[in-house]
Amino acid sequence: MMMDRTTKKFMMLRSLFASLLLAATLPAQTASDQHREFPAFKIAGNLYYVGTADLAVYLIHTPEGNILINSDFPQDLPLIKKSIASLGFKYEDTKILLLSHAHNDHDQAMGIMHKETGAKLMVMEGDAASEESTATGRPATHVDRVLHDGDTVELGGSKWIARLTPGHTKGCTTWTTAIREGNRNLNVVIVGSPNINAFPLVNNAEYPEISEDYVKGFAVLHALPCDVFLGAHGSYFGLLAKYEKYKAGDKNAFIDPEGYKAYITEREKLFHEEWEKQKKNPKTPSK
Repeated sequence: MMMDRTTKKFMMLRSLFASLLLAATLPAQTASDQHREFPAFKIAGNLYYVGTADLAVYLIHTPEGNILINSDFPQDLPLIKKSIASLGFKYEDTKILLLSHAHNDHDQAMGIMHKETGAKLMVMEGDAASEESTATGRPATHVDRVLHDGDTVELGGSKWIARLTPGHTKGCTTWTTAIREGNRNLNVVIVGSPNINAFPLVNNAEYPEISEDYVKGFAVLHALPCDVFLGAHGSYFGLLAKYEKYKAGDKNAFIDPEGYKAYITEREKLFHEEWEKQKKNPKTPSK
C-alpha cells in the first residue's frame, strides 16, 4: 500500500513537472500571431476554436443558435467568419455575445458583431461601462445584459457560468462549463486574464483596489475544477503546441489540468513579486 501511494505521488509530481517544462518550451507567440489566420477546430463537445493564432474566439454551437466569446479586432472579423463557415455553421446564427475582458484585442469588433447578428451582448458589471464607451476606438454598442459573479448564460441546453476574476480589468471574466465528450464530462475553463502587464499595482488612481482584486481573482481561479484549459490568448494555454498534437491525432491535447494549475500558480507568483517591488517603489512599476 505504501508503495502504491508513493508511486501515485511520483506520477503526480512527474505530470506537474512535465507541464512546467512544456510551458517553458512552448513556441513563442509574437505580435504577428494576433492577426494570423488559424484553422478552426472542435475542442470538445459543442465547443470550437474560431480565433486567430493568438487572439482566442470561441464558438458554442447549440440547436437554438450560437454563442461567441470575444470578437478580436475589426480586421480579424473576416477570419472569424471564415472559420465559423469552415465548420459548417453560420455567423448570422449567433444569438449571444460574451467577453473575457474589455480590452481592444478582445472586444474592438464587438459592436460590429452586435449590429450584424442582432445577438444579445452580455458583459460583467465591472466592464459594462467600458464596453459601451467609444473612447478607445470601439464602434458604439449597447450591453443587453449586465452580468455578476456566478451568473449563468444558457442557450439550447448549453450552460456557461461567468466567474469574476478581476484585476486585469474590473470585470475580467473567466468562463466555465461542463461539456460532454464521449462517455465523460469535462470541466472547461476559459481564463479571462491573470496577467499584470505594466499596470500600477500601488497608488493606482484609476483602479485603487487593483491589487486586492487580483488576490480575489487568483483565489477563484485556484478553486475552479479544470480539465480543458483555455484562455483569452492562445499563449496562455499553449495553443500552437497543443494544436500540433491535435493535428497528429491526439484528441485530448487540450485536456491539461496540471498545466492549468501550473499556469495559475506561476502567474500568481509573478503578481506578488511585482506587487512587492511596487510597494517599495510605487512610481516606477516594472514590466
